[in-house]
Amino acid sequence: MAAHPGVVVGPLDLAARVDEALAVQALAFGLSDEEIDIRRYIVLRHLKNSGARALGATTEDDRLVGFVYGMPNDRTHWWSTVVEPYLRGNGSDTWLDDSFVITELHVHPAFQGRGVGRELITTITDTAGQPRSILSAIDTESPARALYRRLGYHDLARRVMFPSAPSPYAVMGAWLPLSRP
Repeated sequence: MAAHPGVVVGPLDLAARVDEALAVQALAFGLSDEEIDIRRYIVLRHLKNSGARALGATTEDDRLVGFVYGMPNDRTHWWSTVVEPYLRGNGSDTWLDDSFVITELHVHPAFQGRGVGRELITTITDTAGQPRSILSAIDTESPARALYRRLGYHDLARRVMFPSAPSPYAVMGAWLPLSRP
């Protein structure tokens, strides 16, 4: 299924458009102003990592309606240090090596369910230099988790708790290239 008509996926200067991206994330994920400020700092710090890349989904009038960014995983990054004990507990911690991590993927609610998220994640992982991809998602049966499963992601660990996160997460992994259902 093609992305929403009138939406183009391509390279995104996420540092320059961070406030637009966080506005999309706030709508898609329900963030407070304080959480947005914290995430702005995190996004800008992540973009300094070697291999960090971002794609955006924009309308014909250049309105950002979705974005994805990620980077080659590094076991010293905060996210990896949190998920590693959960993955080690079930023998899946090797997924932290030689993987491209999807750090964030968000689509404006008005554009969800139309292939925009699928195009963003498949496009960014198609050019990854690693043989597999990992990500974390809230550990509920959601449209996002269903999409990830259709693309070939499977649960590596569940009930992963991040500091200050009210809900548990699942860590998922997939071999690249992602499946095309």
